[in-house]
Amino acid sequence: MRVNKKYSCLPAEEKGIHIINIRAIEDIGYDQHESTLLNSLSKNPDADCKYGLYFRDGKRKVDYILVYHYKKSSSAKTLSRKVHHNDSGVQSTKKDQPLPGKGVQLEMGEGEPQVDYHEDDKRFRREEYEGNLVEAGLELERDEDTKIHGIGFVKIHAPWNVLCREAEFLKLKMPTKKMYQINQTHGLLKKINSVAQKITEPIQPKVAEHKLQTVKRLSYPFSREKQHLFDLSDRDSFFDSKTRSTIVYEILKRTTCTKAKYSMGITSLLANGVYSAAYPLHDGDYEGENVEPNDRKLLCEEWASYGVFYKYQPIDLVRKYFGEKIGLYFAWLGVYTQMLIPASVVGIIVFLYGCATVDENIPSMEMCDERNNITMCPLCDRTCSYWKMSSACATARASHLFDNPATVFFSVFMALWAATFMEHWKRKQMRLNYRWDLTGFEEEEEAVKDHPRAEYEAKVLKKSLRKEHKHKEKHRYFPEETANKWRQRVKTVMAGVKLTDKEKLTWKDRFPAYLTNFVGIIFMVGLTFAIVFGVIIYRISTAAALAISSTPSGRSSVRVTVTATAVIINLVVIIILDEVYGCIARWLTQIEVPKTDKSFEERLIFKAFLLKFVNAYTPIFYVAFFKGRFVGRPGDYVYIFHSFRMEECAPGGCLMELCIQLSIIMLGKQLIQNNLFEIGIPKMKKFIRYLKLKRRHSLDHEEHVKRKQRYEVDYNLEPFAGLTPEYMEMIIQFGFVTLFVASFPLAPLFALLNNIIEIRLDAKKFVTELRRPVAVRAKDIGIWYNILRGIGKLAVIINAFVISFTSDFIPRLVYLYMYSENGTMHGFVNHTLSSFNVSDFQAGTAPNDPLDLGYEVQICRYKDYREPPWSENKYDISKDFWAVLAARLAFVIVFQNLVMFMSDFVDWIIPDIPKDISQQIHKEKVLMVEVFMREEQGKLQMLETWKDKEKKKGENCNNHSPRLTRSRSGSLSSCHSYPLEV
Repeated sequence: MRVNKKYSCLPAEEKGIHIINIRAIEDIGYDQHESTLLNSLSKNPDADCKYGLYFRDGKRKVDYILVYHYKKSSSAKTLSRKVHHNDSGVQSTKKDQPLPGKGVQLEMGEGEPQVDYHEDDKRFRREEYEGNLVEAGLELERDEDTKIHGIGFVKIHAPWNVLCREAEFLKLKMPTKKMYQINQTHGLLKKINSVAQKITEPIQPKVAEHKLQTVKRLSYPFSREKQHLFDLSDRDSFFDSKTRSTIVYEILKRTTCTKAKYSMGITSLLANGVYSAAYPLHDGDYEGENVEPNDRKLLCEEWASYGVFYKYQPIDLVRKYFGEKIGLYFAWLGVYTQMLIPASVVGIIVFLYGCATVDENIPSMEMCDERNNITMCPLCDRTCSYWKMSSACATARASHLFDNPATVFFSVFMALWAATFMEHWKRKQMRLNYRWDLTGFEEEEEAVKDHPRAEYEAKVLKKSLRKEHKHKEKHRYFPEETANKWRQRVKTVMAGVKLTDKEKLTWKDRFPAYLTNFVGIIFMVGLTFAIVFGVIIYRISTAAALAISSTPSGRSSVRVTVTATAVIINLVVIIILDEVYGCIARWLTQIEVPKTDKSFEERLIFKAFLLKFVNAYTPIFYVAFFKGRFVGRPGDYVYIFHSFRMEECAPGGCLMELCIQLSIIMLGKQLIQNNLFEIGIPKMKKFIRYLKLKRRHSLDHEEHVKRKQRYEVDYNLEPFAGLTPEYMEMIIQFGFVTLFVASFPLAPLFALLNNIIEIRLDAKKFVTELRRPVAVRAKDIGIWYNILRGIGKLAVIINAFVISFTSDFIPRLVYLYMYSENGTMHGFVNHTLSSFNVSDFQAGTAPNDPLDLGYEVQICRYKDYREPPWSENKYDISKDFWAVLAARLAFVIVFQNLVMFMSDFVDWIIPDIPKDISQQIHKEKVLMVEVFMREEQGKLQMLETWKDKEKKKGENCNNHSPRLTRSRSGSLSSCHSYPLEV
């Protein structure tokens, strides 16, 4: 590798720059050649380079950083220090070290360390890869003299010609000189918009990118042939830092080192430990005195601060700094949070309606009336005694807060809200695509997602090596032919033909992984069901135990106590399994070895969502649809393991228990997992890293005093792990808000309060805690939109079943219109209770203390629709049960189809693309055609003008009788000659 002139920033005599001379070894497939690379060993950082943001010359900006580990012996350290203090330039700081197989021995003293061939192999790969980067046009500078011992950094700069070439290759849309006026509203709408802007001015972020724009630059895919169309007055700012890092990352992915047995790109080099990290730099510090203004500091002040929670997000600045994919996530989160405001208001109104009408609710009044003297059957065998229905008064009154006619309206409202939210987001997404010049992005997206992953390349290599081994076994009598084929394969790889283009993984290769995935997911789902079943056993046994030990005054709170403790257990298990399932989903996806990052992400999302959905909602589904359905009746109860009786719902129904379950799981999950974990775990990791660095620096006071470079500070930050965890927690929350909203109208309010904190928490994490991610272009939120739509459709069905089967809404309607004598709800409670003769108890199941209430009980009541004991078909299901069941099923069908139709109508009536945006897109196309037409007309006019000049000059030449001279070949030549230039 030759040293590029652009590669060295200062003369060797001034900075003590040393050139590493490397000899590769034939054993591992390297050709012998001399390789040189710039090595900057200056101890004191130059202030002109802004502490790592620029190269040592202070002019070339650092666009990307490669980090690697290296082992440095004590003798090498001493040598480098001596060399640094020497004024004369030195060609090499280290002697060439041979790899095994060369037969070259180095004379080493007793105290010198042995050669680490594995480290040398990594170093050779780095040298070759960096040489290929230089050949691709990038400029590199290495720094191994850092505060972090054993860590080296390679700074990468993309010059102007490389940026132009790659921008054309990636079809990046860049702003041209042409500007046009954005269509403004007129009349009444304009006045409304101006008033709204004045009202919302205090909650607008103070950033230039968020101001209302009246003009916009016409954008066009960059082309070097059409540079005159673009405003290149300031080349340094034409490509911003986000675009520069994206271009460098594309070159890193495309560049390979091919002198080994197979090609390795940056993903493979990172996976194999040749490099330990690769990341773009943050723009600078975000806090401290004398900090220069930068986008990171502005984001920290106007976005990543809890003090600005009431302000809009500066989405355009977020996109400018982090890229479109992260910008779309925060834009979606902002739209979702805004849409939760009307849902929260309606939910509060529904809750207040329940509070206002609780004293007028006749069924709860009848349950609380002690004069009714309704004696209920025991809740468990032997140890439990008879009890008064009035003791469940508090539960009945609380149930009315959530089980009232307004909840039906709220369920319909939330179904329409979900449809409106999806349509509103699609329109917002189109506006962002227009503002961010993402229209017509499909071609670039297809090109990006075809890049194979490192694990896929390694798997294909193993498959190829197995084939070659089998081939050699078959043709071991023809070694020369095999060797020729091997040489041909190496030549093919070195010519740029990837191994993944010749070999592919078939379903047979992936069958063991698919089988493992299927068995693993089934096992995890079964584990979740088993844990829920275990909690059911806990509830049953604890209820029986508390019934024995508790005082008569405390027996009324047994049900609430058991429910609350069981939900807390469920919450702890859900939080633990969430983390476990996330790791298992990633492992299951990794063993599948998807080809591209996009395929990997989609498969990971599907598995993680499936497991986490089952984990979070299984306990809630049990309470909503299964608890109290398979109890049996007194004298013929259903038992688990022949000893535990199935749970019953409270006299007021299971809706109150569902509300408790949903609220504790939702609030606990948001508070503990989404907030405390996100705040606490990064802080703890940061503190551990600080302690490690402090321990290292205590050994070297000289290094401790030196200020860190920007790339050293960023290396100590957490690497960006993707947006999947962020989306996942919001999608699960969206399920809590929509799926069981009929039982908990306050769910949107708690989600809104959580999201206000979540936005700033995520923003602070991205700005201060994480390395700067590589900007990724995207025009939508991908598979998450389909998941949201699926949850919205599922919510309609679940809420229909919750209203009809879990609540008492349908039994009340049936009683009111079919059985009520005076058209009121009086007598409803008695209608829903069946009678049981205590003499029909099975042997050993009757209460041990039948006189606990102070009198002998002959008939006890239980909640069910069954024939009385004095009937011919005693304890059989009555006709009332079938009437209520028919009404429930009819309600499910009507509610589901009606709400689905209304949702589809909202989807149809609201266009996906706003009218003004479609007009602006059309206007851009027309203006672009006009620009090119004018350019072509200008060329034609120039050509016509040139032809006219040629014609006039020819006529003038003829009028002056020009002499004609005959050449040696006999041709005539004019006395005048004109150069032809177009």
